[in-house]
Amino acid sequence: MADPVGKLSRSLGEAIGAAVDLERPGDPTHGDYATNVALQLAGRLRRPPREIAEELALAARTLAHVGAASVAGPGFVNLELADTWFTETLASVHADGDRFGGNSATTRERVQVEMVSANPTGPITVASARNGAYGDCVARLLAFAGHKVEREYYYNDAGGQMEKFRESVEAVRRGEEPPEDGYHGEYIAVLAETPGDPVPRMLESMEASLEQFRIHFDTYERQSVVETEIPEAIELLDTFEDEGALWARTSAHGDEKDRVLVRSDGVPTYFAADAAYVRRKYAKGFDRLVYVLGADHHGYVGRLQALAEMLGHPRESLEVLIYQLVHLTKGGEATKMSKRRGDVVFLDEFVEEIGVDAARWYLVSRGHDQTIEIDIDLAAEKTAKNPVFYVQYAHARIAGILRNAPEGSGSWQAASTPVGQFATEERDLVKRIVEFPAIAAEAAVRRAPHAIPTYAIRLADDFHRFYHHHKVLGSPEQEFRLALCGATKSVVARCLDLVGVEAPDSM
Repeated sequence: MADPVGKLSRSLGEAIGAAVDLERPGDPTHGDYATNVALQLAGRLRRPPREIAEELALAARTLAHVGAASVAGPGFVNLELADTWFTETLASVHADGDRFGGNSATTRERVQVEMVSANPTGPITVASARNGAYGDCVARLLAFAGHKVEREYYYNDAGGQMEKFRESVEAVRRGEEPPEDGYHGEYIAVLAETPGDPVPRMLESMEASLEQFRIHFDTYERQSVVETEIPEAIELLDTFEDEGALWARTSAHGDEKDRVLVRSDGVPTYFAADAAYVRRKYAKGFDRLVYVLGADHHGYVGRLQALAEMLGHPRESLEVLIYQLVHLTKGGEATKMSKRRGDVVFLDEFVEEIGVDAARWYLVSRGHDQTIEIDIDLAAEKTAKNPVFYVQYAHARIAGILRNAPEGSGSWQAASTPVGQFATEERDLVKRIVEFPAIAAEAAVRRAPHAIPTYAIRLADDFHRFYHHHKVLGSPEQEFRLALCGATKSVVARCLDLVGVEAPDSM
């Protein structure tokens, strides 16, 4: 995989015998890249940082692709790269093709991501849609990094909430109001029109909504099946009895307290089902388990990781990703959500209002640990003020340029373009493109897909700026600029795909 900046960093590191991190200066007059490694080394080497910086600058000037190196301030080294670096970098991006930025994982794992997993008591809500959008993007990033990923949906097909749901439907069938603590809303009346158990039909409707939302599950797991394996799971745990109940000694494995497995009346707890479920997952051969849960499940982190350890697996091999709430505003007013009361916003309605692309984009545009507020009016706009439209338009604009390119164009090679002619906007666009591998790799490691939309906006900014200042077709630099456009289009498309958004060729 091409990593031109990393390659340059390693070359500099070899020259001075220390790791060198390169960053783009905020002020472009300070060069293409800069490093503060001299400041970091000064204390350890007991030498003035500027003295170390001068040595690094001298070593940098000997490298083939460094045009100039200077020392600034207390010990910063600023690098201006030769045009050959830009041509060869662009060639390496094209050589990687669809693989550019991917396969970053040093150790490949088999990973299961369990997400959404809402009880089939009503249509998918916008809150659960955030779970799905976030979890699916994490799965996409992990797969792009080189891991083998499975998406699973775990649903409760038995228990108190399911009975309340069935009772609510039956009440409407009898011409009565659903119980106060039951489920309300138009969807209950629709389900009541057809005889039989409403749960299978509700689950089928939920699956259809998620598929439309571009979330495909590889497996579905039912709680009723998992619960049959509770006895086998309990046998593998460190347990003790107290006041007639059976407990798991989870506090000895990092949990804040011990957990009840079987109550004094002999009824297993939800935690016992969790134990059976974790055991079942690892038995399928997964190296890593990822749960995506809502903010009200924060207490599950310690207990689930304790289960992993009790079952003989590293606690860090089980991750619990907690996402925060979603607030919708329309016309400046907040929209409330409650599945039982019936004043909830469902995913299908949300998508109908703003489209799948905008829905996916906005639900992952901020970190999962932050509450999201989505302005429905803005999200529905087809203007540059809407960031997803803005990024998609960059892709469509490039597609139009490439469609109109002369037949036979696109065979650009690094050696075919003379050096010394690159404009600031061209250099900036190349530098932005080569940020992508590091952005994608870090987003996968940190489970932080919101970094992708943020980067995509910056890439679109740089492209639109380049396009505004420079002619592509018919210019003396046509072949290089077509190659630059093609590389940009490929990376924009990859960014959009990683967040589940389409990359249109026309708009």
